[in-house]
Amino acid sequence: MKNKYCSLLYTHLQRPNEINKMQHHTVSYNSDYLVVRRGQEFQVKITFNRPYKPAEDKFAVEFTIGSSPQFSKGTYIPVFPTSERQSSWEGRITNTSENTVTLGITTAANCIVGKYHLYVAVMTPFGIRRTRRDDSRALYILFNPWAAADAVFLDDEEQRQECVMTEMGIIYHGAYDDISERNWNYGQFNYGVLDACLYIMDRSDMPITNRGDPIKVTRKASAMLNSRDDDGVLVGNWSGDYTYGVAPTSWTGSTEILLSYASSKMPVCYAQCWVYAAVFNTFLRCLGIPARVVTNYYSAHDNDGNLKTDIILDDNGRIDRNRTKDSIWNYHCWNECYMSRPDLPTGFGGWQVVDATPQETSDGMYRCGPASVQAIKHGQTCYPFDAAFVFAEVNSDVVFYSRRKDGTMDPVKVNQTHVGRMILTKAPGDMTRLDITDQYKFPEGSKEERTVLEKAEEYGCKREKSNPPEADVDLVLPTLEINMGDDFELSLEFINRSDQRRVVEAYISGSVVYYTGVTSSEFLNTLILIQQPQTTPTTLPRLTNYMKRLVEQANLHFIVTGKVKETGQIVTAMKVVTLHNPKLIVTVSDGGRVNEEMMATVEFTNPFNFSLEGVYIRMEGPGLMPPKFKYYSLIPRGSSLTWTEFFTPQRAGSTRVIATLDCPALSQVHGQATLTIAP
Repeated sequence: MKNKYCSLLYTHLQRPNEINKMQHHTVSYNSDYLVVRRGQEFQVKITFNRPYKPAEDKFAVEFTIGSSPQFSKGTYIPVFPTSERQSSWEGRITNTSENTVTLGITTAANCIVGKYHLYVAVMTPFGIRRTRRDDSRALYILFNPWAAADAVFLDDEEQRQECVMTEMGIIYHGAYDDISERNWNYGQFNYGVLDACLYIMDRSDMPITNRGDPIKVTRKASAMLNSRDDDGVLVGNWSGDYTYGVAPTSWTGSTEILLSYASSKMPVCYAQCWVYAAVFNTFLRCLGIPARVVTNYYSAHDNDGNLKTDIILDDNGRIDRNRTKDSIWNYHCWNECYMSRPDLPTGFGGWQVVDATPQETSDGMYRCGPASVQAIKHGQTCYPFDAAFVFAEVNSDVVFYSRRKDGTMDPVKVNQTHVGRMILTKAPGDMTRLDITDQYKFPEGSKEERTVLEKAEEYGCKREKSNPPEADVDLVLPTLEINMGDDFELSLEFINRSDQRRVVEAYISGSVVYYTGVTSSEFLNTLILIQQPQTTPTTLPRLTNYMKRLVEQANLHFIVTGKVKETGQIVTAMKVVTLHNPKLIVTVSDGGRVNEEMMATVEFTNPFNFSLEGVYIRMEGPGLMPPKFKYYSLIPRGSSLTWTEFFTPQRAGSTRVIATLDCPALSQVHGQATLTIAP
């Protein structure tokens, strides 16, 4: 074996049909390096200076990860070509041709996920000779939902394609009876995104040895995606003032956020719940963990960890806003990721809730999950991590208390069906929504639901035990669809179910609210007296004065509370009205082939009787164009704008160009164009 020289060659690394990438579902990664998935064989070709002789020659391929690789910690792994000598990673010679040996390497299905360096070591008469470190030979090893032995194995190809491979997502928002959609480019395969995701783990000081465990990776990441206590990726801002960053409603995808964090090493401004969930989704899919964004309509955020959302009324039945601390978010977005849970009893693996939005601390940090969806459904709130918090988000009762002048409070009404009204995610393989409420809870009022709530109480979740008598008068607020800026009428329907005359003194409050349920300002507060022997619709004067008070998500929240004079019973009704914004018109030129230039155009007309100032329009598309933006200092009332960008498609298949418009006076303005790119 004198003068034996070896060198390791990857040929045609960038070719999309390269066999390793095809077999490992990593063709789409725009990377200078090989990307493979763990627990599955991949090929490397080693060229020596002469033909390989199995009986005489001894060599190994060595993989290292981290700053101080050690065999005992799984950060140094030698792979041998013969069955007589094997490590935790298997090696076998699959082909020899002249001086070239093709070695098949199967990594362990629980190995560390990250960027490895690769060396070839050859035994010579003078000892072991090892190739020098060469960054061009580095490779990435990811989680593998296609491998049955991997903890993230998902035995459903349609779900794998959606929750690992799909870049274009839909995030649901708005109100439960008026659902809105937001397109999002996850961009998990874009250049630099994989390195940015690995940087997040480096920045968290997560031990390298923990990075093969999806439970530990997702829990650490749920803390690192927010900046509250660890200088993580995104700064939350619900104030409405986004002067020093990008408004949360303005983002169109995750790529710009992740690349900015990785390059600047500073948290990115700003995010709200769907931005946290969308960027977390990119992180999970990029590393190979199946993930989806979930929206819970009427999501309880309660300050004292019980199963009650408390609304305090004064003696007359009017809401006491100073003492009402709990809030109900119109909607809240979190993530589900798919994995086994060997730390829990059998049956609690599968979809797990993780949430990066900083709401409450868990073990001293702002993070949440992974919490088993099955555990939440069955009331097993004792199981880690944070199942009790998520259980309360979907199962809290809304309890109205009447506060007496001496400070004591009596429960006067309990609404057990308002919270967790509907839970949605994008349907796999389609641009439609999938209702997954039944995966989180049994039907309202069912025997199973009562059993689950009792089980949760055993584990310390407190509920309101009293059961105030139902009023014999019902109050109904109709569903309204209103375009922003339009005047409208609000009609109330009181239904008298008794056979006697009833008089109701009711307070009607109309507020502009953030989507978190926090009130910005009140534009309606009026008292009405209704005498009702039967069903009586009551119409208020036209509402015209809300526009100048709006905050970015254009939600109006109406609460009616009243007292029946004859019985003293409390009647209540709540309704969120999401105002409909104007749309962007997005068009693309005809044709559409890989590497052939195309044109995208965004058009917008200001429909209001006032000018829009400080307007940002953003545009991007998976496999089409990176994020771009254009600034307009002023769009006068009634005027139109047109913005055209050229782009060159990089990949074949169906995709979208998505755009947003955002300014202090107007947000949540979207548009998209769907197109199919030919090879």
